[in-house]
Amino acid sequence: MTLFQEIIALLKKEIVLEWRRKYAFNGILLYIISTIFVCYLSFNLQKSQLNVLTWNALFWIILLFTATNAIAKSFVQENEGRQLYYYTLVSPEAIILSKIIYNSLLMWLMSILGYVIYSVVLGNPVQDKILFFVNMLLGGLGFSATLSMISAIASKSNNSGTLMAVLGFPVMIPLLLLLIKISKNAIDGLSLSVSYDEIGTLFAVNLIVISVSYLLFPYLWRG
Repeated sequence: MTLFQEIIALLKKEIVLEWRRKYAFNGILLYIISTIFVCYLSFNLQKSQLNVLTWNALFWIILLFTATNAIAKSFVQENEGRQLYYYTLVSPEAIILSKIIYNSLLMWLMSILGYVIYSVVLGNPVQDKILFFVNMLLGGLGFSATLSMISAIASKSNNSGTLMAVLGFPVMIPLLLLLIKISKNAIDGLSLSVSYDEIGTLFAVNLIVISVSYLLFPYLWRG
């Protein structure tokens, strides 16, 4: 099979497995809803004013932890027998790209659902919704690409959960700061030209992470 065919086959496998164990998807969705509800209780019932900066920061913190919970299982849940089976069938490049694509699709879905629920419960101060939506797409891709590779590294360790946290959060902080800054521009309704540099940087970071994952994952996979 070609690389494209291998990616499509692996994507179908991921979707079928996710459909069979709906509890994983429902658990992530429940996490988003419960976290937003806790924020609502904290800021509304105590009659505290939720300003724009707090709204923006909370939204991305929720998405960050959602991404960590959703993507951490990418490689950790794969046992050695299944990994060996994949090793004989498909190329490692197809495996990492399929994981990134699938996790990106999952994060985009969770981001949209989270944004809708978050807006209904805590209001929606965003003025430039197109820029905010594009930022969510780039953020979902960045989270997925970064955490998929970190999950692959962590899966080689006996204490994968701890290693995932130790490696993940320092790497995610610069990406998170970029996302928050672009979102703030969208909330304020600033001209799109103001965010060109940040969007370009975010796009470049995503491209670098995907390229590095594509080049280095085969060595990790064979290790």
